[in-house]
Amino acid sequence: MDNTPAQGLNRALTLRSVVVFGLAYMTPMIVLGTFGVVAESTGGAVPTAYLLALLAMLFTAHSYGKMAAAHPVAGSAYTYVRRAIDSRVGFLVGWATLLDYFFLPMVIWLIGGAYLQAQFPGVPLWVWIVGFIVLTTALNVRGIRTAQRANDLLMAFQVLVIGIFIALSLRHVLVAEGVGTLAGSAPFANDATTLAGISAGAAIAAYSFLGFDAVTTLTEETIDPKRTMPRAIVLIALIGGGIFVAVAWATQLAHPGGTFDEPDSAAFGIARTIGGDLFSSVFLAGLVVAQFASGIAAQASTSRLLYAMGRDAVLPRRLFGRIHPRYRTPALNILLTGAVGLIAVRLNLTTSTSFINFGAFVAFTFVNLAVIATYLRERRAGRRAGLLGSVIAPAIGATVDIWLLTNLDSKALVLGLVWLAVGICYLACLTRGFRTPPPELTFEEEHHALPERV
Repeated sequence: MDNTPAQGLNRALTLRSVVVFGLAYMTPMIVLGTFGVVAESTGGAVPTAYLLALLAMLFTAHSYGKMAAAHPVAGSAYTYVRRAIDSRVGFLVGWATLLDYFFLPMVIWLIGGAYLQAQFPGVPLWVWIVGFIVLTTALNVRGIRTAQRANDLLMAFQVLVIGIFIALSLRHVLVAEGVGTLAGSAPFANDATTLAGISAGAAIAAYSFLGFDAVTTLTEETIDPKRTMPRAIVLIALIGGGIFVAVAWATQLAHPGGTFDEPDSAAFGIARTIGGDLFSSVFLAGLVVAQFASGIAAQASTSRLLYAMGRDAVLPRRLFGRIHPRYRTPALNILLTGAVGLIAVRLNLTTSTSFINFGAFVAFTFVNLAVIATYLRERRAGRRAGLLGSVIAPAIGATVDIWLLTNLDSKALVLGLVWLAVGICYLACLTRGFRTPPPELTFEEEHHALPERV
């Protein structure tokens, strides 16, 4: 047995590495995957919804950057709120975020299944969803690891498809309508545009930004994290948001309005209109490959989090803290995540993405509040911080996040509130009626890394 003391994680990630990781996690093509449902909600003003979502994300990204600099350890929203506000509140924020992790693979598989059904209408949607689940679950149980080189390749392919999509969309508009159409305001506002519709669309569009916050889990592996991480988080949100707005603008020009035969797979029909059968096939291949790779990563991340929570007795250890004796993976957690994904068979894309965003907006709101709480604590200790960056900006971010939260799908709000109620009851049991702190979830690699199968 090796008795050498643990040396900690290797700090090797540069600003560029962290930004690329965050953009890859966001999956840039997702703006096309959800275009139809956002266009339907906004009445054909998708770019405006993404601009509003970008505004909210930039304020929140600023807060994540400040907290990452103040607490340069892995753990993200859970750790920030636990340390800045209260361990019990941090637990509930982590509990809400767990809803994201549970439903994220489901949404990824649903999007991929919807687009495959659009290409092969004779095959029921549930067949594609079950196929995604079986394949990704089998790969994750066997311990498949995704290399950074594969991420870079996937990103390059997505950027290529997105670039072609924008070029073909603009060519389609120029041929059909002329140059003057490009300067019109219709993609941003039209007769069907309402504030309520834009808000609802932005609440869905925020799903595309999920990932800029995920890079905070790489803090302990980043060179000079106090300087690099805040810059990376804001850059990821800004670059990703710029891509989303540009793609949404070009696509909305190519297909004005928000009426589609199949909103869940609307971009596939648009791809066929602007580029014919050949490009629609390339587009479908790019989207499905991206969704498949994202599904593997999301399911692996979810099972890893559940394993860490089981190991630290935040969840029952005998169920969630077990690993497969042969493959050395958290097989039961992987199977559980796959089983949850089967719910996608009964849901549409709007409701599913709202499930994800409920937990995200709760986490975003409390990270903003954690910045304000840190400011107040520093002030009581006699240390001063900038009022604009430590109070005003996070207050705006929290307000916009709460506003978007209230505009989510009603079913998602009900499910989210029920999930929080279950979390409060569970927390009461863990803390003996809130009298003791909850178990702390640790994120150090030497504590939660799974033994690799040889």
